[in-house]
Amino acid sequence: MKNYKLWNNVTGWLVCGIASLVYLLTAEPTTSWWDCGEYISTAYKLQVGHPPGAPTFQLIGRLASMFAGGDVMKVAYTINAMSAICSGLTILFLFWTITMFAKKVVVKNGNEMSLSQAIAVLGSGLVGALAYTFSDTFWFSAVEGEVYAMSSFFTAIVFWAILKWEAQADQKHSLRWLILISFLVGLAIGVHLLNLLTIPAIVYVYYFKKYPKTSKKGMFWAFLISIVLVVLILYVIVPYFVILAGAFEVFAVNSLGLPFNSGTIIYFLLLFGAIIGGIVWSHKKERPVTNAAILSVLFIIIGYSSFFLLIIRANANTPINENAPKDAVSMRAYLGREQYGERPLFYGEYYGAQPVDYKEGYQKYVKGEHRYEEAGKGISYVYDDKDCMLFPRMYSPSEDRNHPVYYKWWSGIKTDRKPTFAENIGFFVKYQLNYMYWRYFMWNFAGRQNDIQGEHFNHDGTRNYTDGHWITGIKFIDEMRLGPQDNLPDDLASNKAHNKLYALPLILGLVGLFFHFKRDKKDTFIVLLLFFMTGLAIIIYLNQPPIEPRERDYAYAGSFYAFAIWIGLGVLALYEWISKKLPHLPTAIATTVLCLALVPCIMAKEEWDDHDRSKKYAARDFSFNFLNSCDKNAILMTYGDNDTFPLWYLQEVEDQRTDVRILNYTLSGMSWYVEQLYNTLYDSKSLPFTLPKEFYGMSKDYIFVEERAQTFELKEMLQLMKDGNPRFKAMLQNGTEANLLPTNRFKMTLDIPKLVEKGVIPANIADSISPEITWEIKKNRLFRNELMFLDILVSNGFERPIYVMNPYYLRDVFPQINEYIQKEGFIYRLMPYKVRSASNLDKSFEVANNAVWGNLNDPEVYIDPISNNQSSMIRYQYAMLGQELIDAGRTDQAKIILDKGCFYFPDFNFQYDQSSFPYVAGYANIGEKQKALEILTEIVSLYEQKMRYYNQFRGSKASGFRMAKEEAMQVLQVAYNNAQLYEFKDLQKRIEPMLQQAQF
Repeated sequence: MKNYKLWNNVTGWLVCGIASLVYLLTAEPTTSWWDCGEYISTAYKLQVGHPPGAPTFQLIGRLASMFAGGDVMKVAYTINAMSAICSGLTILFLFWTITMFAKKVVVKNGNEMSLSQAIAVLGSGLVGALAYTFSDTFWFSAVEGEVYAMSSFFTAIVFWAILKWEAQADQKHSLRWLILISFLVGLAIGVHLLNLLTIPAIVYVYYFKKYPKTSKKGMFWAFLISIVLVVLILYVIVPYFVILAGAFEVFAVNSLGLPFNSGTIIYFLLLFGAIIGGIVWSHKKERPVTNAAILSVLFIIIGYSSFFLLIIRANANTPINENAPKDAVSMRAYLGREQYGERPLFYGEYYGAQPVDYKEGYQKYVKGEHRYEEAGKGISYVYDDKDCMLFPRMYSPSEDRNHPVYYKWWSGIKTDRKPTFAENIGFFVKYQLNYMYWRYFMWNFAGRQNDIQGEHFNHDGTRNYTDGHWITGIKFIDEMRLGPQDNLPDDLASNKAHNKLYALPLILGLVGLFFHFKRDKKDTFIVLLLFFMTGLAIIIYLNQPPIEPRERDYAYAGSFYAFAIWIGLGVLALYEWISKKLPHLPTAIATTVLCLALVPCIMAKEEWDDHDRSKKYAARDFSFNFLNSCDKNAILMTYGDNDTFPLWYLQEVEDQRTDVRILNYTLSGMSWYVEQLYNTLYDSKSLPFTLPKEFYGMSKDYIFVEERAQTFELKEMLQLMKDGNPRFKAMLQNGTEANLLPTNRFKMTLDIPKLVEKGVIPANIADSISPEITWEIKKNRLFRNELMFLDILVSNGFERPIYVMNPYYLRDVFPQINEYIQKEGFIYRLMPYKVRSASNLDKSFEVANNAVWGNLNDPEVYIDPISNNQSSMIRYQYAMLGQELIDAGRTDQAKIILDKGCFYFPDFNFQYDQSSFPYVAGYANIGEKQKALEILTEIVSLYEQKMRYYNQFRGSKASGFRMAKEEAMQVLQVAYNNAQLYEFKDLQKRIEPMLQQAQF
């Protein structure tokens, strides 16, 4: 076919346009949950995000944000649209990749393709690319401002580029493709490191092309070289590019007395001088391979140089300045992700092991006035060999006490003991491989049960068959694996992520895999290597703990990309098999159309509703309501990603409530973060401290606390510590000094007249308030964030309002916190007296009455798991506020609040469940008994459905619902009590048989 190249280009761009349009239509109009708020904020103002940074993403994101035309309300969408366009381009290069592989299969010995073959090849690309377009994991990342869409783009273009090199390898200037790949890899490091995993496949493409007669020895050396290249970039170029710069810098400043940054300048002059010298030498000596290797390193470095953005912006002291990597010295810790700790890969401890010693690592430095000051050394713990094992999969990645529990559940361990190696491997297979990879794989290509995130087990160790499994939609297969799938309760049946793909993408992909292997084993191996390295190899490297805060399928998008190549080749396989008996041209057309209908079209139909975010504003609106719960100039303490990043977005992008200071309690465990709290930020003054910021320095992770019977004024204690009183120093066994609080009993004396004058304490209760707050802590040391909180608490003296999202995290340092917090709106305010009412009713009513909740009452809006969890808590808070208003005799306001809760979180999106009983009581207590009956009836109906569903299960599967059935019966008992209390006699009669059956 003479016009094949034209049609290949046109069809590729057509598919790219379709994918881009789909993603632009379904993109979220504002920020999303998790990291998106941070990425959008740091891209918009070129700030410094969390390690190891994404400067390439930020630079391109900044360009994208300019299309908002100065309208801050459109900035988030422009960056989300950037992800959509990157994803559309990924589909473009996937199409061309599939057609390149397909063309190699049908075209042998330089023969020209027939029209039917060309249609089959283009059809392969069309089906494979569109199947990936509508795949669950890729679509999720394509519509939000996260790095994974751009990372997929770089993976796609790099893999396509090596295939272009292969096609032109015999031409004079073919090495330019390898140089381009090097530059793209360097740029991709500034997005995500996943791109490096394409290198083994790239090496084998080169090997197979240059050495057509392969051997076992050649295959081994190619593999070894590919691993060396990955290690060279990941563990040498990426870190040592900075480590050596830091070493030069410290030596030049501390030893030679040169000005700051002089060592870094000298280092780069020497580095680029050596590279240029190598290029000139290799050119003169006519050594093209050496020349290409040096050029490749140079272009990787050029791409990697995007990280200079982070140093430049860190020195500008941007509002978001995570880790503050202001020079090559501090950049080392930033790129090394040191704040996240280490995970053992090949040898290490099990989850119950206790360290027996520690060893010091490299010397850390902080920038002083004239030199770099020592700031401690990196520490790693040493474990006894008896507590270690090879290939440790069951270790303790944090102090989370739930991890050992989950390890035991997955491996069947009943006692506190070291797991056997077999149990360790069992956990690897059952959880890390099956649950954290193959489950996601099947979501994409077989079907998905729902989006409910579960750990697969009940609390008694039995399996749960209703949460987040893969399904096919083929009844006998699903029932064989998971039990009956009929009579699903409404909360499961209405889940928009219930996607039946009938395993058609999986089947077509397997057909393509076997066909590809039969026709071209080398190319099959290359795709298989890409599939493995971007999927199963990541599983081994990540060594994931047994409980995650969210699903992690986005990390394996590259692996699913590789499988989509085989989905495309499955079309070619069907064409070749069918065309042996039927006319070629009609077969090519019919095969393409049939495969389009059965794979991408079904995928689009099933998955559109749970990937369409075009009307959803949940993350933004929830956070806006939290900000509006704060009084002017407040301090708002947050803890995690979802209660921090959307708040950052609102302040940094939309310029909302910049008088409120966001204080992330988790991040304040880091010295760089506490230091930034001393700065004025927008309309928020620096936070009140007694101790200077030097007391929170890098080498001062904690201070010791001495148990003492006497109670001391905490602010005076901090002042004495600040003044250098020797009583506040402790000598450690290694001869170093540490800070010490010589008591664990504190008091805080209030300036009541001043607080009355400022309106913090109502004048009518001033005389009844104790002028002192006293408390005792049960810890022998305070970590940086704990000391910081106590410092701010007493230094502020309640003059600036302090709000907390969750008071639980502060109980270790302020045990009586529940007595001193009051609900205002949807967050808690610290009060200078023991509260008499759980809520400030006036403030809470005002905020709740005027709040908006992200269109979650629209039946067409997908309620994702995070929005669902957040909404359940907020709907419950509306009910509890309504009850408080009833108790205060404010029934008119109570009705307004109860109605708002039902309006914003309606039962068609949030089924009335056990958390809805307060609505029954609330409506009944204000005389709205019909509404109370309706809600109670809905609760009963849901748990009737649950019992009917659970009772279908038999044998071992039934044991997985024992606890769920007990919970359902408890709910029905509470419902019966409510029906009896409010005289709903017909509902009583409906419930009685179920309770009697349970008792029997």
